[in-house]
Amino acid sequence: MAVASKPHRRKSPAPARPLTHRSATELAAAIRAGEASAREVVEAHVALLRRVNPTLNAVVADRYDAALAEADAADARVAAAEDPATLPPLLGVPCTIKESIALAGMPNSAGLVARAAVRATESAPAAQRLVDAGAIPLGVTNTSELCMWIESDNRLYGRTNNAYDRTRIAGGSSGGEGAAVGSGGSPIGLGSDVGGSIRGPAFFNGVFGHKPSLGLVPMTATYPPASGEITRMVANGPLVRRAEDLMPVLRLLSGPDGVDPVLHEDPQLGDPHAVPFAGLRVLISDEAFNRPISPELLAAREQAAGALAAAGAVVERISMRRMRNPYEPFLTSLGDGDVTLHELIVGEGAESVTLRGLLRRGGPHTTPTRVLLAAERLTARSSPRRAQRAIEAGRAFAADVAATIGDGVMLHPPYQGVAPRHGRTVGRLWWAQPMAVFNLAAVPVTQVPLGLGRERLPLGVQVAAAPGRDHVSIAVALELERVFGGWVPPADA
Repeated sequence: MAVASKPHRRKSPAPARPLTHRSATELAAAIRAGEASAREVVEAHVALLRRVNPTLNAVVADRYDAALAEADAADARVAAAEDPATLPPLLGVPCTIKESIALAGMPNSAGLVARAAVRATESAPAAQRLVDAGAIPLGVTNTSELCMWIESDNRLYGRTNNAYDRTRIAGGSSGGEGAAVGSGGSPIGLGSDVGGSIRGPAFFNGVFGHKPSLGLVPMTATYPPASGEITRMVANGPLVRRAEDLMPVLRLLSGPDGVDPVLHEDPQLGDPHAVPFAGLRVLISDEAFNRPISPELLAAREQAAGALAAAGAVVERISMRRMRNPYEPFLTSLGDGDVTLHELIVGEGAESVTLRGLLRRGGPHTTPTRVLLAAERLTARSSPRRAQRAIEAGRAFAADVAATIGDGVMLHPPYQGVAPRHGRTVGRLWWAQPMAVFNLAAVPVTQVPLGLGRERLPLGVQVAAAPGRDHVSIAVALELERVFGGWVPPADA
């Protein structure tokens, strides 16, 4: 007797991810293919930001109406295109820009009260390159005062809150970018990094951030302007919610602008997908911290190393005691500009900050700024010879770190712990140490999310590569996202 076969059940296709959960690459492809309109994409992100930004305070000046009009123009351009392949790569995709990076028509104060009325007349080359690629800015995002601390707070816009817990910091100085991207409100953001200012907000808000190699992305028309030794440490770069966007956005941002003197004439960026994991050296930095690192961050790094070992990498532990005390070389390099921080503030029309003013609460400057002004007074008493020795020590440190990493990568914790509560980092320079060491070293670093910890706050790891090998740290980010899942949307995303 024949046995009746069970009817074949066709598997239902997996539901499409919400527009506010997709990568910029996915969104651009959907817009070009007509699967989603640019207006739908922009509307979805604007709606999310309208819902969460009142408690986040990530976007401090929006251009939502203009963005919707630009989305309509993008849709008309798609409809008229005979070949979608000829359209700009990010046409119709929303983005956000750090307020300290000039975006035409938008505020450009870096949180300094004396610059409250300043509006950018032209966009910085890095921001303009996103616009030229078809991206649509939704607004500009908050920063710490003068981009000088790891909590984004200032007397002009107030404080930015973490995308996962409003009682905790979003990081700095690109904290508004971290919260905007981490909340789902923007697929890509443009930030800057001089002491972890991209990577810290990316870590605290559970997304990817990349500090590029020296000489890739122009710093032109960012505020405060960089000069002297600081130009070796600072970089503009992307924050993204999906790792696949890191290299495409970095390619768009890179290249000479005819103004920034440190840029390479012909930047060479490798292909992350061509990086072989078999035999890749993965260094775990030991003895590198001047404060204890939380067990869950150390465990997350071990899990990341295990995943890379499973892909064929060779994991090696290495003592990096020389990373423990970077403060004098870092702070000396940070202060080696054409003007002092105090001169910069006074030059913008603010009152001179006296010693009594440094000790007084309130006023136009935040506590971290007053601490830095006080430190500047103390270091001003240092002899030029000592300052030069500190700068030389910083450069020797950079050469040493680059040689140590070689053709591999180094896994390093981002901070001492997960996002702290507001105000817990003020005056505690050691919070910046795990990230600032890589600015001093002038190497490319990718911040990679590794899920949520016991407090439902993001975990993560820094992946550092040697100069010019950005594609290697990004390749590791892609693999770790594949294994651990990457960005975990917050409950209200």
